[in-house]
Parts: sequence; C-alpha cells; structure tokens
Amino acid sequence: MESRLQDGEIVLLDGGTGTELEKRGAVMDPAAWCGPATLDNAEVLKDVHLDYISSGADIITTNTYASSRLMLEPAGCGDRFEEINRAAVTAAHEARDLSGRADVLVAGSLSHMCPIAAGTDRADADREPPVEVMREAFGELAMLLRDTGCDLILLEMMYCPRRVPLAFEAALATGLPVWAGFSARRDERGEVVGFGRDACVPLADILSVLKWGEVEAAGLMHTAADVVADAISVLRERYPGMLMAYPDSGYFRMPNWQFDDIIEPEALVGFARGWVDNGVQILGGCCGLSPDHIAALHHAFRGR
Repeated sequence: MESRLQDGEIVLLDGGTGTELEKRGAVMDPAAWCGPATLDNAEVLKDVHLDYISSGADIITTNTYASSRLMLEPAGCGDRFEEINRAAVTAAHEARDLSGRADVLVAGSLSHMCPIAAGTDRADADREPPVEVMREAFGELAMLLRDTGCDLILLEMMYCPRRVPLAFEAALATGLPVWAGFSARRDERGEVVGFGRDACVPLADILSVLKWGEVEAAGLMHTAADVVADAISVLRERYPGMLMAYPDSGYFRMPNWQFDDIIEPEALVGFARGWVDNGVQILGGCCGLSPDHIAALHHAFRGR
C-alpha cells in the first residue's frame, strides 16, 4: 500500500461499519453503541466487509471503534472484551480471505470514545474516566489489534485534547503503521474547530499532537463533507505526509445513527475531486456512508 501511495495512486477506505450494521438490523447497545453488536452479528459484519471490498475498498476497518473497556464495561460486557474484539478482527480477516483479494489491508479502529449521554452525540463529562484508566484501556485495545493481525492502527475521531495524546501513545506503542483521523466542525463564526460540542478548540491546537514521521497518514473523518476541504488546509500547514478524507453524513443520537439527508454518492464524488486536487490520496466514508458511496469513488478514481 505504501508503494502505491508513493506512486501517487488513490487508495480507498471502506465506509461506515457500525452504521452499516445498524442498517442491516443489528441492535445498537444503549451504553456501547456498535461495539457489542459483533457477537450476535458476526456473519452480518463479515458481509459488510465483503460488500465494501466488492465495491472497491482497499482497506477495511474492524468494528472496534466502540469496544474498549471504557465502553464495554458500562454495557455489562467488560468480561467479554477479548471475545468481542477478537470476533471483530476475525470477521474482517475472513472477509478478506473470501474476497480473494490478499492485497486488502485490515485496519484496526482505535478511538478515544468514552460514554455518551443518551440521546446526544456528546461525551458524558460526568462519566469520563481518569487519565490512567483511559491510558490503560486504549493501550489494551491497541495491543489486541496488533496481536490479532491487523495491518495498521487507524486512529478515528480524534478531537478531545485530553484524550488524543493517550490514543496516539497507545497506537504508536504497537509498532504498527498508524493512520490518524481527526474530526472537525464549524463554530458559530464559521471557524474550523474540533468536533467536541462542549468547547470550541481550534483544529490547529488539536493537531499539535502530530509529529512528522510518527504517523504514515493523517486526515479528516467523521466530518461533514463541506467542512473537509478547509480542515485539510489547516492540516496541510502542519503535516507534510499522506492525506486522507472520509466524511460522515447524517447525525448521531446515542445509541442510533440518524440516516437523514445522507449525501448522494455522486455528490460525495464531487467533493472528493476537490480534495484530491488538494493532495488527498486516501478516500472513503464514515458513519452513514455505504458500499454504494465507495463504489462511486472507485468508479470515479480507480475505474478510469
């Protein structure tokens, strides 16, 4: 994959994993969202990965975004941490094997997700664990992703200044390649800030964690498509490496994704053309986006 990127190729990530599970009938947990869903939906999850590969994805993402102990313990699944996460990685590996595409990479998703207040997309500040508890939880999941054979660690939805350094520390300690996905929004003045709703932290401040040479790619994800370009410009001022962009569409009310006004695949392609013109080489989708979106990107950028 590195050689393809060095040669200037466009590489495709998959789309949303948890939200695609939900669309296909998996029940989302009121405390842990999509994390525990793997156990009762392993075959559905495998099919999700297969559909993304069939649509042209070069990288598929494990359903481990919401399955650190920080999320599983409040859901009463802490004692099944290893079982849930191993099953998630296994589903991705089995899908790759069935696809016949040995070149597909399995990205281990590692977020800094903490308990979310019911009916919102906001972290419950009263339930954020102490720093050392978070450090241990992120490290535990990162090492499991490494030990179960993930090809890289994909840091997802990095936006909280308190938690981002802990997630980076955990990912880098694995020795695997690390790709870092940051999340942004616009504040009331139209400025690009971190995704967090409880404070307007300039995206540039959150990006200060980046050190050239530590991560192999960085970009924007779980960010509205019409915000990505400006956010990429902020990132490019601070990071000279490979860039990625995979937006979301719709919105979250814990524990369900709201599939309202989902961007059309061709509209996504229109935005992506602008991102590629500005140096982005890794494209995909996040929550709310489906195999149809990845197929459209494949047709536009790889089917020529």
